[in-house]
Amino acid sequence: MRKVVLVTGANSGVGHALCQRLLQEDDGLHLCLACRNPDRAEAARAALLASCPSAQITAVQVDVSDPRSVLRAAGELRRRFRRLDCVYLNAGIMPQPQLDVGALLSGLFSRRVVHMLCTAEGLLIQHDRVTADGLQEVFATNVFGHFLLVRELEPLLCDGDSPARLIWTSSRSAQKAKFSLQDFQHRSGQEPYSSSKYAMDLLSVALNRKLNQRGLYSSVACPGTMLTSMTYGILPAFVWTLLMPIIWLLRFLVNGFTLTPHNGAEVLPAEDARGAGQPAVRCPCWGHRLTEEENASRLLLISPQCVRQTGGSAKGQSLGVAHCTSTMQSTEPGGQVWLFRQRPESLDPLSKYLSTATGFGSTYVTAQKMDLDEDTAERFYHSLLELDTHVRATLQGTGAQS
Repeated sequence: MRKVVLVTGANSGVGHALCQRLLQEDDGLHLCLACRNPDRAEAARAALLASCPSAQITAVQVDVSDPRSVLRAAGELRRRFRRLDCVYLNAGIMPQPQLDVGALLSGLFSRRVVHMLCTAEGLLIQHDRVTADGLQEVFATNVFGHFLLVRELEPLLCDGDSPARLIWTSSRSAQKAKFSLQDFQHRSGQEPYSSSKYAMDLLSVALNRKLNQRGLYSSVACPGTMLTSMTYGILPAFVWTLLMPIIWLLRFLVNGFTLTPHNGAEVLPAEDARGAGQPAVRCPCWGHRLTEEENASRLLLISPQCVRQTGGSAKGQSLGVAHCTSTMQSTEPGGQVWLFRQRPESLDPLSKYLSTATGFGSTYVTAQKMDLDEDTAERFYHSLLELDTHVRATLQGTGAQS
């Protein structure tokens, strides 16, 4: 039976690049493109079929900022499929971003310049809007719509014969300081994107606590800084072209400039389709070759040397599984070791997995502990449940009146 993978925001940017790379890894997948615009979804589907004619690709229309659209799409997916193996929660917006030139110039001559360039913290001012349902648009699109979708798709994701997984497209710009549990929609403030991405990280942790025992695992990934329609909203395309030589030089200092959606998708593919011919894998900290058993199971097990090197523990943070949070890569040319080829239960639910690039353009994956606590994640989850109940009651009331 074909594995079924659902990708939101699949018609452009990192979502479309992800679909291309998934099909390159395994053209036996059933790939479902969840997009807001049906025409763009069909164009993306046609492009993917042109490059992989044997693939099975379908589309479903969904606007994740609109709860009605999410509920309709979820109902359609439950009618089509008996099982979903993986859902990429990738759709997102950054509304009308504006570069704070003053903050950029002052930051360039401060000690925090590298951190600023990695995360864009304090550099972007955004102007959020309120949806017809009274939700902040960035929160509704990036977080709540996906939360509602996951809730509706639980029958297809949970209690299966094999684990299913959620993979969230998060960001290095997810900052704890920009998020408030008392204002989780970020009605007050000018950085709703950063707040929403931090909220996404919290939600992933909470979902693991709630649903791991039912066979559903959640992870967060960051594709890095890429030139997409979102970044072109910050500066015109010709400015990015002029800045490109500087950006290439910065890659020797800042590893988050992946630049293209194809490179950004490095961290995302989840299907272990390579099979025979998998390149030899070495411990990224000390270089020793992993055993055949470890390599066959696709687990990067932490060694005693790695424990001392990283100050870690031989026990996983939440799942009791050994893992290494350093750079993970293959030792053979062109053979990247994709973190998300690992068994989902082997990954650290408190880490974010990052697509990164060297100064010479080689891409690889690193893991970074998230700056959050599980108690806050739990409280945020309950706040979302309350909002979910309120939104559904409002929709039912509106439907009854009409």
